[in-house]
Amino acid sequence: MLLLFLLCLAIAAPVVSPEFTRPPPRPVIFRQFKGPESAPQQVHISLAGKDYMRVSWITEEKSLSVVEYGKTAGQYSASATGEDSTSYRYFFYTSGEIHHVKIGPLEPSTTYYYRCGGGGPEFTFRTPPSAFPIEFAVAGDLGQTEWTESTLAHVGGRDYDVFLLPGDLSYADTQQPLWDSFGQLVEPYASTRPWMVTEGNHEIETFPIIYPQGFTAYNARWLMPYQESNSPSNLYYSFDVAGAHVLMLGSYTDFNVDSDQYAWLLADLATVDRSKTPWIFALIHAPWYNTNSAHKGEGETMRVSMENILYNARADVVFAGHVHAYERFTRVYDNKADQCGPIHVTIGDGGNREGLAMTFESPSPSISMFREPSFGHGRLRVVNNTHAHWSWHRNNETNSVTADEIWLESLISSTQCNDFAISSKSTNDEL
Repeated sequence: MLLLFLLCLAIAAPVVSPEFTRPPPRPVIFRQFKGPESAPQQVHISLAGKDYMRVSWITEEKSLSVVEYGKTAGQYSASATGEDSTSYRYFFYTSGEIHHVKIGPLEPSTTYYYRCGGGGPEFTFRTPPSAFPIEFAVAGDLGQTEWTESTLAHVGGRDYDVFLLPGDLSYADTQQPLWDSFGQLVEPYASTRPWMVTEGNHEIETFPIIYPQGFTAYNARWLMPYQESNSPSNLYYSFDVAGAHVLMLGSYTDFNVDSDQYAWLLADLATVDRSKTPWIFALIHAPWYNTNSAHKGEGETMRVSMENILYNARADVVFAGHVHAYERFTRVYDNKADQCGPIHVTIGDGGNREGLAMTFESPSPSISMFREPSFGHGRLRVVNNTHAHWSWHRNNETNSVTADEIWLESLISSTQCNDFAISSKSTNDEL
């Protein structure tokens, strides 16, 4: 049955662009763990509050939720124990034992060696810096095809500090073994740098009456620092790293003015001191601005509800996924160019199994600065309080080609836009 399912994931034939001849599609990858039942697998890490990291992994049988770690290979001077492992059922599937352990406090820009469960292989990660510069790798709609593998290889081929994923992780779509396969595929990357993710539509996995709430696998496997950011839900949260405040918003949970997410976002931004945290970035899944025919208008309701909050807070960039192509907009607000609005970037081109979204509006609207239906990833290097460099790297066989890049000035440093953005608290008092 699984083989039949994988055969059904075949990608449509490629379309040739006059600007770039795209290589043919690549098949889905399915990976199975071959180690002992007690061995840790699908290891990944995430930021969990100031100077802390959360280590997550799965075992086939009950084992200790403990992480031993230190600054020297093979020598573990510290250890931390988490709560008992959990598991979940989805129809006839039962997950392995899922472990989450928070370790720290940790030093910035430091390499740590660690092992999970009191034994097994040694892993290593490096903590992000406490100050600029810092570099984010960004890719949405990953899935697990050979294009995904190519994207991850390009990401890992150059150093970075934190990985940002604006939704659609495994493309399991209720086929739970694909969550395990995805965990195996990304482990070499997600165990060495923190992965910060938010949910997409492929994480929902609802089923009437039996699983009406959705997100069962996502919430169990990919625990993010929602409690550390005073959020009531794992579907939206925030975190600080170096001098950046990053908002991970939920496109598939309530976001209207009466919702918990709306209230949380106002409260969260009220705590941001822009003199200490000069950059604000946001991630969503369904883009608020989109000139592709795919998923046209699906982010509009959320935009109408929340765009003014990010605008008044002087958010610098909003990243989205969902549309399987790359597109960068100018600074925009309320569907018009605005020098005090955020730049919107759609980067749902990590390697999904559904193929690329090939059709854009013609002619291109003036607010859309660059767009291309190719697989790839982005890099945001924040150099200092005032300037950052964004680049998009197209997958091109074994090479990663820089196809789009731009220098950004933080809105807080703009004399035209920083009139009431020094503190988001004063901003939100005006809403």
